[in-house]
Amino acid sequence: MSIDKKNRQVFGFVPARMAASRFPGKPLYNILGRPMLEHCFERAKLYRDWDYLAIATCDQEIKQFSISKSYNLIMTSDAHTRALDRVAEAVEVCQKPIKDDDIVVCVQGDEPLLGPDIIKLIVNPLINDSNINGTILAVPILDQESFLNPDTVKLVHNRDFDVLYTSRSPIPYTKKFSADLGALRVGGIFGFKWSFLKWFQSQSESPLELREACDSNRIYDGGFTQRAVIMPYRNYFSVDSPSDIKRVEEALLSDSFSQQY
Repeated sequence: MSIDKKNRQVFGFVPARMAASRFPGKPLYNILGRPMLEHCFERAKLYRDWDYLAIATCDQEIKQFSISKSYNLIMTSDAHTRALDRVAEAVEVCQKPIKDDDIVVCVQGDEPLLGPDIIKLIVNPLINDSNINGTILAVPILDQESFLNPDTVKLVHNRDFDVLYTSRSPIPYTKKFSADLGALRVGGIFGFKWSFLKWFQSQSESPLELREACDSNRIYDGGFTQRAVIMPYRNYFSVDSPSDIKRVEEALLSDSFSQQY
């Protein structure tokens, strides 16, 4: 059943590039017989309220893959190192009419366990609360290895669930990790009002963004914030390095959405 979008359109873009620093060629890496990007895009398609959904890339390999699957495709500059900058350019060049309060969702191409329920979590606050300009997926951290891993971007939020900071360091501070700490990591799905994403794209990379290698910190450096939406617990893993593939494959084998594409 479609939601009441209150006359707002919802645009989705899956940014992907082959030159990922920690895992070159990652988007087309084979996971259970399919390129990872195919898992991401097919699962994103399960969300029924898109007005437009496309892959955004600068790479010919990903272009050829997208054409072979008949996916919408937007070619972008090869100068981008941050996903949100690529998405912002994709909106500009996709030739689809878009209003300032329409919603743009960035679905990272390394989230092969995403589902339509998660996208709904990201989109609905932007529809229902005019004071929210951006949303970010927050995934519970239940193991010390992930908490300490610098490839895992952590976040902390205030009592209203507005994000204060993102870091590759283990935050919040603790002498001894436990699941009860309530630590959260950034899941690679973000929502923006188009007006807010335009502001983001117009800003230079900020000091905290560069130090932490976390582009969300550009928002907080600029005096704004995002609303964290907490994902209910289930096996949910991003792919940051080849070592993540095994547990992603194990999770996909028991995942209900895998049977729908």
